[in-house]
Amino acid sequence: MQHIFDGHNDLLLRLWIEQDYEAKLFLEGGQSRINTKMNTAMGIGNEGHIDLTRSQKGGLSGGFFAMFVPDPNMGNSKRSDGFIDSKEIEQGYALRVTIEMIDIINKIITGSDGKVELILNKSDLDQDNFTRDTHEKLKMLIHIEGAECIDKDLNQLDLLYGKGLRSIGPVWSRSNVFAHGVPFNFPGSPDIGPGLKGPGKELVKACNSKGIILDLSHLNEAGFWDVAKITSKPLVATHSNSHSITPSPRNLTDNQLDAIAESGGVVGLNFATGFLRSDGKKNANTPLSQMIAHLDKLIERLGEDGVALGSDFDGAQIPESIGDCAGLPNLVNTMKTAGYGKELINKICFKNWINLIHNTIK
Repeated sequence: MQHIFDGHNDLLLRLWIEQDYEAKLFLEGGQSRINTKMNTAMGIGNEGHIDLTRSQKGGLSGGFFAMFVPDPNMGNSKRSDGFIDSKEIEQGYALRVTIEMIDIINKIITGSDGKVELILNKSDLDQDNFTRDTHEKLKMLIHIEGAECIDKDLNQLDLLYGKGLRSIGPVWSRSNVFAHGVPFNFPGSPDIGPGLKGPGKELVKACNSKGIILDLSHLNEAGFWDVAKITSKPLVATHSNSHSITPSPRNLTDNQLDAIAESGGVVGLNFATGFLRSDGKKNANTPLSQMIAHLDKLIERLGEDGVALGSDFDGAQIPESIGDCAGLPNLVNTMKTAGYGKELINKICFKNWINLIHNTIK
């Protein structure tokens, strides 16, 4: 079975909402007890997209596990998705939720009997041990999606790094003390709003110094170019697609893709149907050929070493032909049918992320 390292999922948000049930839900599977309404709105179903059994079945052997802090009034929003809100999140609240999500990871690792491991250093992940390990193992790289838990003076960065943080997206699709995110309107351009704020520029430098990956997904275009000017590391968008195919502000223009390629960076294909379809609609009946269209475009601009997967499992509606992480072989088979050779599939499925991680973390 094909090994897969995924660039983005929102499993930890789903588990955090479950409160005392969280580790058991991942390790043993089963239906959500609390957030049924939200799961329906997000299109992820009552069992979500990821648990350990389905990961083993689908070949999901590792990935970036995102910590996203929802609005504290989640569920009371006027928006149809139930939790998306443009208001800034209070830093103390965000830090508390983030620490609670890290605690969930530690519960999972403790209860997994060695089947789940953290990626803290380069030595924890290389191509040989990734493919040598059985599909029963899952390697987690801890990621923050929206850095509201860190104050403008970066006082919490050392604390979080010590707890295992190795990747940061400065913003989700809302503004904070570091930068500005893009909205979810369609069609739309990522060229909206000003660039990085002063603390955002300092965050880029600090992440470079500590060996923390910077994720540009959700960041507006002006902020993207500011990061490109400042960073000494490869540019990364863990879960974004081609704007020329699907003109969502969340997708990347050809100029942005070219800059990522020049830096030796990586883009992870987002499975969210609204970022795949040319009409921008959330529709589970989206053919996997649409994913191939985006992969072809990303390969054209980035080269074979710059394209990976960034599913957005547990955070978005994905094509029903995949369904959840157990359905990842369906995407692999579609790549084969499209003429992708074994080496290219290996690069997209895990090699390019592993190389990027080795070129960034310590």
